Amino acid sequence: MNGLKLHPSPNHDARPAGLPIDVLVLHYTGMKDAASALARLADPKAEVSAHYLVEEDGTVWRLVPEDRRAWHAGRSFWRGMENLNDRSIGIEIVNPGHEWGYRPFPALQMAAVCELCLDILARHPIPARNVIGHSDIAPERKMDPGELFDWEGLARNGVGLWPFGVLGHGRGGEVGDAEGLRPVRAALARIGYRVAPEGGMDDALRAVLRAFQRHWRPEAVTGTADAGTRARLEGVLALMGGED
Repeated sequence: MNGLKLHPSPNHDARPAGLPIDVLVLHYTGMKDAASALARLADPKAEVSAHYLVEEDGTVWRLVPEDRRAWHAGRSFWRGMENLNDRSIGIEIVNPGHEWGYRPFPALQMAAVCELCLDILARHPIPARNVIGHSDIAPERKMDPGELFDWEGLARNGVGLWPFGVLGHGRGGEVGDAEGLRPVRAALARIGYRVAPEGGMDDALRAVLRAFQRHWRPEAVTGTADAGTRARLEGVLALMGGED
């Protein structure tokens, strides 16, 4: 990728032998400005990092070589895989986040993110189902990159998955009992989330539903299993099934 700037971070170590790099995790920085985020990601006391950082004007910084393990995912789970730092590439995208004034991601920034992702996907065997957000792999802890991030636009350009044509606007028809939620739980698990197979609506399931909605149903991040959410679940599940 042309135009990369280098800002080496000391916060990385060796990847475990024998694992592919087959997951791409997108984050927002959740800090007040790009300079603060860049400094933190290179601060040895912080013990956090990512492979890349993308500023709002489209500037891309490389912090950690892709063959090294950056420290961006923390406790994480996706499609049966844990400790996703071991096998993932992490991209931090400058945005103040929900704590400091969450706002839309500028077009120049999204274009740079898309180009960077395509560049990474050309080098590593990362399936579309494994292009995910931090909230997908840690729904109980994280909200990033959030409901204002243009996942649909990325998918139109070959990055990740989006259930095109599947409407998600229905707000009625919520299910909350164990029997009604059984297929919802099964769909979420099949897509990749860690979720118990049985049970009524609880805090853990609400967190997973909000993570799903932030990625695939940003119109309504409610944490409920309403008709629109179930429609999008079925649409994403159909795409995931096609990749199995």
